[in-house]
Amino acid sequence: MTSKTPSSSATALLQSATDTGVLSAATARMIQVPDLGQRVQEALGMPAGQYTNSEVTLVATMIDDSGSIRMSGQSQTMRDGHNHVLAALKGAKSQGNILIHGRLLNGGILYPYGPLDAAVEMTPQNYNPDKGTPLYDETVIFLSAVAAKYQEFTDQGIDARCVSLIMTDGADEHSHLHAATDCQRLITDLLKTEHHIIAAMGIDNGSTDFRRVFQEMGFLDEWVLTPGNSDKEIRAAFRAFSQSAVRASQGAQSFSKAAGGGFAG
Repeated sequence: MTSKTPSSSATALLQSATDTGVLSAATARMIQVPDLGQRVQEALGMPAGQYTNSEVTLVATMIDDSGSIRMSGQSQTMRDGHNHVLAALKGAKSQGNILIHGRLLNGGILYPYGPLDAAVEMTPQNYNPDKGTPLYDETVIFLSAVAAKYQEFTDQGIDARCVSLIMTDGADEHSHLHAATDCQRLITDLLKTEHHIIAAMGIDNGSTDFRRVFQEMGFLDEWVLTPGNSDKEIRAAFRAFSQSAVRASQGAQSFSKAAGGGFAG
C-alpha cells in the first residue's frame, strides 16, 4: 500500500480518474455539469484512508423508485430483492472486504459506501416508489460515484474491484442533461479497466425492449437481466445478481472469471 493521501473530494477524484486514464477526456467533459460533484460526494461515505485491507470489492445498487413500481404492486418485492442482496453479501466469506452503497433511481441515497453492517434494509419508511424515471441522468451520477470511489482506493494503492447494478421497470422519461450515448461513454471507460462489472435489470412492463435500451446505454448483453413482472421472476433476478456479486468478491481470479461469464458464469 502506498503512502499517498489524495483528496477525498469527488471533483478531485474524478480529475484523478481522468489524469490516470480511467475516464477519457470526452467523458470528463460530459460529467462537468452543475451539482454533479456534490451529488457524487454524498455517495462516497467511508474514506479509503480508514480501510485497512489490501483489496476491496465495491458493490453498488441503484433501484428504481418510480411510481410504476407501486402501481404494479411490486414495492415490497423491490424491498425484498434489495434486502436479499445485503443478506447474501453478509453471508459471504469475503464480507470483510466488501463496501456497499445503495441509491435510488431518483437520486435518494439509502446509504453511502460503507461496511455491510452499516447498510440499511429497505422498508416502507425509506422506500416509497412514487417518482419518475430519469434513467440516463441518474445513471451518469451513479456511475460517476462508482468511478470516484474506485479511484479513491486506487490512489491509495488498494486493489479495488466494483460490482454495480442499475434496476428499472421503464425506459428513460425524465432526463434533462444526458442521453444514452453519455451512459455508454462512461460505461465503456469503466469496463476498459477490467475492474468493473456493470449490470442492468429491466423488469418487463409490456412495452419496453430492455435489451435494446441497455445496449444503447453501453451494458454488455451478458450482464443484462430482463425478468417478467411476477414476484417469482423478480426475486430470481435479484438472487442472480447477489450470487454474481458474491462470486466476484472472492479475489482477483474470481472477479475476472465472474466478469467474463456474466450472469451465467
